[in-house]
Amino acid sequence: MVFADFIKSFTLIFLAEMGDKTQIILMLLAARHHWSGVFGGAASAFTLLGVIAVAAGQLLYAYLDPRWVGVAAAILFAVLGVMALRASDDDDESGTIKGRSVFWGVFALIFIAELGDKTQLATVSLAATLSNSTGVFLGATLALWAVSILGIFFGATIMRRIPERIVKRIAGILFLLFAAITIVHVFSNGS
Repeated sequence: MVFADFIKSFTLIFLAEMGDKTQIILMLLAARHHWSGVFGGAASAFTLLGVIAVAAGQLLYAYLDPRWVGVAAAILFAVLGVMALRASDDDDESGTIKGRSVFWGVFALIFIAELGDKTQLATVSLAATLSNSTGVFLGATLALWAVSILGIFFGATIMRRIPERIVKRIAGILFLLFAAITIVHVFSNGS
């Protein structure tokens, strides 16, 4: 189950974060600062956010009826899917790094920008509904790292070839698909 939950988490989070504000921010920061400090700060922030999200999801799973957690997760996935489908190309957040340390500046920027963001909420939902929290944590965290690396090194090329609105549409459709799969799973195992 670790591998299956890893693949589910990695795929959903990777596609949801691709073309997101954070990837664009990292692309811009890497143009002005050394890549290692930018990636190090982002990877550390994403790791801490993953721990928080999985812990929150596991608490929900431990104390609530799994069927209701599954229904709530399906609703959350559906809302995130609709939000992604409705996102405009003008949705953008930018930030600047203040201070001397690129690592800590990026860490703070990413931590604040992603706290409560759709991918963290999706990770909470995955941790609450899938059986292996280690697979969810590793899948979600490595997906965010991979998207960061792409944003830092290849983002400009990718964004020129694939319009951001298409990436958002794909993410939206996947969220809706995961909502449907989660509901089916809840009702097929709830008897």
